[in-house]
Amino acid sequence: MTETIVTFEKVRKEYDESTVLKEVSFQLEKGKFYTLLGPSGCGKTTILNLIAGFTEATVGNVLIDGKKVNEIPAHKRKVNTVFQDYALFPHMNVFDNVAFGLRMKKTPKAEIKTKVEEALGMVRLKEFANRSIVGMSGGQKQRVAIARALVNEPEVLLLDEPLSALDLKLRTDMQYELSELQKRLGITFLFVTHDQEEALAMSDEIFVMQDGAIVQKGTPNDIYDEPLNRYVAEFIGESNIVEGHMVSDYRVAFAGYEFDCIDGGIPSSETIDVIIRPEDLEITSADKGKFVAKVDTQLFRGVHYEIILYDQEGNEWMVHSTKKAKEGSTVGIDFDGASIHVMRKNESEADFYKRLDTYTEILEG
Repeated sequence: MTETIVTFEKVRKEYDESTVLKEVSFQLEKGKFYTLLGPSGCGKTTILNLIAGFTEATVGNVLIDGKKVNEIPAHKRKVNTVFQDYALFPHMNVFDNVAFGLRMKKTPKAEIKTKVEEALGMVRLKEFANRSIVGMSGGQKQRVAIARALVNEPEVLLLDEPLSALDLKLRTDMQYELSELQKRLGITFLFVTHDQEEALAMSDEIFVMQDGAIVQKGTPNDIYDEPLNRYVAEFIGESNIVEGHMVSDYRVAFAGYEFDCIDGGIPSSETIDVIIRPEDLEITSADKGKFVAKVDTQLFRGVHYEIILYDQEGNEWMVHSTKKAKEGSTVGIDFDGASIHVMRKNESEADFYKRLDTYTEILEG
């Protein structure tokens, strides 16, 4: 049975008559890796600050372990934060940085030594205890910051874009390390990022945010395969999105043709958005495709070619292919009906999942 560690109950946050968080509600379960994903200014860090106790909700309640904590100060919450800039003390060595919080609590010296060594061992920096912070790499500093948070034995670890300052290779390495560390420790991580690849790679569940609200939540597969709307689809991965209309249940029209699909529950003739991911499209000969398109440009991305085409209706299509195409040529575009995802223009998250569940049950039996 899963246990809830953090609960938001219709939490709103205002600053000087500006609403930065709009009555947000959600629950975090113990032992999971969650990610808040969205652009700058959407409210991600505000949620972290409310959980950490750095700010108070204007309206609504924040609960930790089932207890309301709105007015409980930060130092009395079983929560720690790893900041984007790490906030390490440059005049202290690694050991003293990690031990700082324990010393503020007047923890006995022997206990401090044991706990700091354990925390440094968790992040594989035990041999760096006496090293100066100055001159350490970005990845090492990040691990020191994580150890400083872990030494306080938090029930929730908040991570505010801690990988954003790292180069691509180191960022990828740290994604693996953070994911492995969370699984090993079994505590709840709440990670903030605007990088969709990070969110997809690391998370058990993702909350996609827009303008102070959570617009969709689910597993990485749920969010990627079944985006609720154009905003989510464009934020999570590369997307081909074209306008079309429903013909009937399991039948949709776009690009000048009708196609079988797996979506239903939408009135016929309703204008909708259609999404097909670039990796789900295949370039074939003009006579074998679902429709024809003209190759415009292509770029080699290392593992595939990114090919841009335009169909006869003027719609732009991106295809990821291991085969090179000839610019200016007319080719066929092929795909499976299961690759078509239909998005209504104005559908709530609750209605979306109700419709999805209904037609999944029909298809499965």
